[in-house]
Amino acid sequence: MTMKSCKTKIITLFAFGVMASANAQKTDATAPLHLMQPDYPTPYVIPQQQDIKMVLDRVYNFLDKNTASKIINATTKADIKDFKKNTEDIVFEPGAFRLTSYEWGVTYAGMLLASKATGEKYFADYSNKRIQLIADVAENIKEKNIKDKDMLKSLHPEALDFAGALCAAFIKAKKEGLKANIDPLVNNYINFISNEQFRLKDGTLARNRPQDNTLWLDDMFMSVPALAQMGAYSGETKYFDDAVKQVLQFSERMFNKERGIYMHGWVESMQVHPQFHWARANGWAVMTMVELLEVLPKNHPGYPKVLSQLQKHIAGLVQYQDGTGFWHQLLDRNDSYLETSATAIYTYSIARAINRGYVDKMTYGPAVLLGWNAVATKVNDKGQVEGTCVGTGMGFDPAFYYYRPINVFAAHGYGPVLLAGAEVILLLKDTQFQINDSAIQLKIEGKNNLQK
Repeated sequence: MTMKSCKTKIITLFAFGVMASANAQKTDATAPLHLMQPDYPTPYVIPQQQDIKMVLDRVYNFLDKNTASKIINATTKADIKDFKKNTEDIVFEPGAFRLTSYEWGVTYAGMLLASKATGEKYFADYSNKRIQLIADVAENIKEKNIKDKDMLKSLHPEALDFAGALCAAFIKAKKEGLKANIDPLVNNYINFISNEQFRLKDGTLARNRPQDNTLWLDDMFMSVPALAQMGAYSGETKYFDDAVKQVLQFSERMFNKERGIYMHGWVESMQVHPQFHWARANGWAVMTMVELLEVLPKNHPGYPKVLSQLQKHIAGLVQYQDGTGFWHQLLDRNDSYLETSATAIYTYSIARAINRGYVDKMTYGPAVLLGWNAVATKVNDKGQVEGTCVGTGMGFDPAFYYYRPINVFAAHGYGPVLLAGAEVILLLKDTQFQINDSAIQLKIEGKNNLQK
């Protein structure tokens, strides 16, 4: 053996000896093994309000640059500023997202809540500027001159998608001080929901797509929050009555009591109803109940029933949260991918339920913070939301849901992220959490931080 190889062998043996000695010291008798830092895939920390705001700001900046804020001549592309004298054909300026879709109804609501949570006016300005634009077009531009097909669908809804979420957001903006004349649009939306949308014989809102007499869980959100907001806005109880009826009748057919979650679709003519528990549809459902309870009078006979249903659903959802903080595309199928928009919707809805006293903060607060930490990892440096499932119809086989694409331009992710971040900020303003025995837990006044 050469002198060089002998030295190498000695160094190697010494290194192994040092490692063995170090490992030997880390025993249950010599080291607090329970304090070892796990290799968490998602940051396991109590989020800070300023860090949440940074995420919301990135989303705001991306959307402000990539969504229309004015109308232009459909042919020359010149800006149109005088709506009342306009005789030109018009469209919204080009943008990455549609201003009159249900996803953008959620985004408008998210911006309004972000403004309230952070105190920053520019979030609310984003929504108010665009809602004002839509109202001005509806009030002043003749329909023959409107060449934007999505705006025409908003004026003449073909489905709940073009009515409910926008209606609810517009009323919220009005309550927050928007000066635009939204009443013609709001009345049009509510008339469609109440009188024109197809219903089953018992009055449950339904569609004849993809099969006759089909219930879409999504339609709870596409209708109920608008009905609820209209009840508060108009003072007419009939809207509250219809909103409660929808929640209870959808739940009777589609809620799996054993699992605590909803199926996505229900077809009246099916003898057996396949249960695919699609995550985002469950998000629309849980958000619907939170939004309804927000304005439903507590003395309404349906209030305790809706509250009970919400509590059952939240209890069911939390059982399926992944260790990463996300929820799966199909909630009860862990080999389906982790999905961002649903995770954000659950984070918002459960946080708001805590903030409104609908569910216990000690029980559910940690799941909310973990959910937000997960969502925050999906907002990239550009402010784009990654990991969101694209628009999705209804299927009755697993492959349909497992392989739905994800895309940063799936509009469904942006409003929920804004809502989630804003509501978690409000939660952190009123509630303290701590690392207690290595776990995120509610901080109880007078109790020390325990590590044992």
